[in-house]
Amino acid sequence: MRLLVLSVLSVVLMVVDARFDTLKPFRSQLGLVLTPFYWMADMPQRVWIDMTQTISNRSELLAENEKLKAEALLLQRRLQKLATLTEQNVRLRELLNSAELLDEKVLVGELIGVDPNPFTHRILIDKGENDGVFVGQPVLDARGLIGQVVEIMPYTSRVLLLTDSTHSIPVQVNRNGLRAIAGGVGNPESLDLRHVADTADIKVGDLLVSSGLGQRFPAGYPVAVVTEVIHDSGQPFAVVRAKPTASLNRSRYVLLVFSDPRTPEQRAAEAAAAQEQADQQEAAQAPEAIGTAPAANPAQGEQ
Repeated sequence: MRLLVLSVLSVVLMVVDARFDTLKPFRSQLGLVLTPFYWMADMPQRVWIDMTQTISNRSELLAENEKLKAEALLLQRRLQKLATLTEQNVRLRELLNSAELLDEKVLVGELIGVDPNPFTHRILIDKGENDGVFVGQPVLDARGLIGQVVEIMPYTSRVLLLTDSTHSIPVQVNRNGLRAIAGGVGNPESLDLRHVADTADIKVGDLLVSSGLGQRFPAGYPVAVVTEVIHDSGQPFAVVRAKPTASLNRSRYVLLVFSDPRTPEQRAAEAAAAQEQADQQEAAQAPEAIGTAPAANPAQGEQ
């Protein structure tokens, strides 16, 4: 009975609400009262959706972050490679510019190894006997002499640097031609000039070039710049130190010089012989030119 009464009441209320506006204010107030209950009932779903979106967004951000890190790493590698290639290009241009200033034939080599012994200054380059390299061949970079080849193999060679304690090279002061011997002291930034008289005309800043004496290094190549001159009135020789012009501990590319093996006397004698032969040929051609000259026109003579 109670259920029937409630059912009839519900039907009546629905009809009244549908046909008339009598219950509209009551429904509005009832909706206002029930709003918190609606919000509380919907909260679990909204919390679940927010958590799902947060986890999904975090996963996407982490994946995107890893992707961007990988891309940044690749770009950094390319940038480093580009910087390396740019530096190699600059060094090769310097070598090419130096090669254009040389009269001798040159061969570009690359450093591939350094002697681990701290008491010897030697490097290994990628050119050997098959490339025409020979023992004693001068080696230089874009700024000056580095050393000479002391050991050759089919595809590689060992170069003894100027600064090795066992190496010496005849030099001269570019300003006045003063000759001396520059020897290594085991320091890649220093050379010592031996047996320089205390009264010799040498000063800081003088450029030292190879003198060509000894027929090992061609004359005129930059070797070092004088950095210190110490005079002692009680000693017969001055203490002179110089810094190599070449970048001995930084150069990666080098030039192997194929200089003329003839001595200056031989070159002068051969040049004189070639000039004498040319003069003889010119003298022999002169009578032939006179004999084949056209004869004068008789008519012109009568006139």
